[in-house]
Amino acid sequence: MLKLFKNWFGNNRKPARLSLPEIELDKVPAHVAIIMDGNGRWAQQRGLPRVAGHHSGMKNVKKITMAANDIGVKVLTMYAFSTENWKRPKEEVEFLMKLPQEFFPLEIEELIQNNVRIRMTGWKEGLPDYTLNAIEDAIERTKHNTGLILNFALNYGGRKEIIAGVQHFIQDVQAGKLNPDELSETQISAYMLTADLPDPDLLIRTSGELRLSNFLLWQLAYSELWFTDAYWPEFTEDLFYQAIAEYQRRGRRYGGV
Repeated sequence: MLKLFKNWFGNNRKPARLSLPEIELDKVPAHVAIIMDGNGRWAQQRGLPRVAGHHSGMKNVKKITMAANDIGVKVLTMYAFSTENWKRPKEEVEFLMKLPQEFFPLEIEELIQNNVRIRMTGWKEGLPDYTLNAIEDAIERTKHNTGLILNFALNYGGRKEIIAGVQHFIQDVQAGKLNPDELSETQISAYMLTADLPDPDLLIRTSGELRLSNFLLWQLAYSELWFTDAYWPEFTEDLFYQAIAEYQRRGRRYGGV
């Protein structure tokens, strides 16, 4: 049986601890979703402004993306900015909106070399042009890649997604395209923003919070949940692999015995 050993795949990235959990590479979750929480608190505990935490958190995105890519994860969805995050202080929101401009020019070449494809799940309406341009350029430059899909949930909210999906479904019923009596979970899933992606097998949330925060509410119905007290900027590859190992130890019965 294939396993992840301590040689760390022969690369130069070093684990936070010397011992790593063994991972069965033939049982890696296809889709991992992450709520990247705790940037602001991480910074405040160090006497830094909250935006410093967001900047450090941004640097962690590529590190965990490469860790996921190393073991064969197919989709990595990261909760980057929710529809509720617009309520934050204006200066903080503006900083967050400028992060894609900084992240993609720095990291896009390595992402391309590793066959990573960028996509976005969320609403483009309301995003500044500079944010949208940076994301759309990354999507365009990686559209032919066939490896891991790095999916940013940006300006995204689960309840809004469900409402929009139901509205679209009603429109199709009214247009005679669908019979409401034949409504099924499969049909509803087809109206979600992630219709072309598998539902997450595993959800990871950092910072010690134990809630979903309006993230992928429909899609997470049968996902395994894994929580850590570590803030996102200090979430290491080792912790990521611990989450994968714990996922592999669980029995997924989907309501059966």
